[in-house]
Amino acid sequence: MSRKDDTLEPAPARPALTLSYGPHAPQTIECWDAAVPGPARGVAVLVHGGYWRARFDASLMVPLARDLALHGWAVANVEYRRGGNGGGWPETGQDVRSAVAAVAATRWRQSHPGPLVGVGHSVGGQLALLTADLLDAVVALAPVTDTGRTYREGLGENAAAEFFGVSPEQAPEVYAGASPIRQLPLETPALVVHGAVDQRVPVEHSLDYLARARAAGDRTDFISPYDLDHLAAIDPSAQVWPSVREWMDNVPVQAPRLRSKSSA
Repeated sequence: MSRKDDTLEPAPARPALTLSYGPHAPQTIECWDAAVPGPARGVAVLVHGGYWRARFDASLMVPLARDLALHGWAVANVEYRRGGNGGGWPETGQDVRSAVAAVAATRWRQSHPGPLVGVGHSVGGQLALLTADLLDAVVALAPVTDTGRTYREGLGENAAAEFFGVSPEQAPEVYAGASPIRQLPLETPALVVHGAVDQRVPVEHSLDYLARARAAGDRTDFISPYDLDHLAAIDPSAQVWPSVREWMDNVPVQAPRLRSKSSA
């Protein structure tokens, strides 16, 4: 059966393998094989959100993992340390960078050629954008792009104050290093998807990020369905998802490059 057939293979019920990339329990990656014959389109690295809180975990991204596998992608669903289970800054950002590097080094990744694309939601979008130099492209779904602004607006029930433990005035370098908008240019193709009705992360954050990224010379595309709320951004039945998959299907493999990241 080709990928163009109307009838898709059943989604895999569970990941093909689980990788550990560090000594701590949350430092794991579930790897899903593509559920179609032939080579995978590439590897999608999923990074969940939850405003850095431990009670939200990688299971949030399992519906997307299954959907992407059905459409020809191998998927690495990343877990990482968060506030309440050993995370903090810069540890949380370092975890995601380590996870992406671990995926890239595996035989599993080598068996699935094609681009390595980060797909992050909410603070997962923040973490994927900050890891862009290790990826061929990034899809940022309702991302947190400015942690200082997140702190000042009290978003996520004061999530930034809870997670960072200091204000932007007390530690400006911490907030700068954790803010994708302060790390431009990205130098990696990116797609930002953000609904106009989103209240958890207002769309104005992404609009400001988009303007700054394009001014810095980045190739950053933007989709903003009016009625897409925050959690619907990770619902594969949302009307926007075919457009997201189409964008991913056209990502080329980039030449390797090294850039320093203050977030790491």
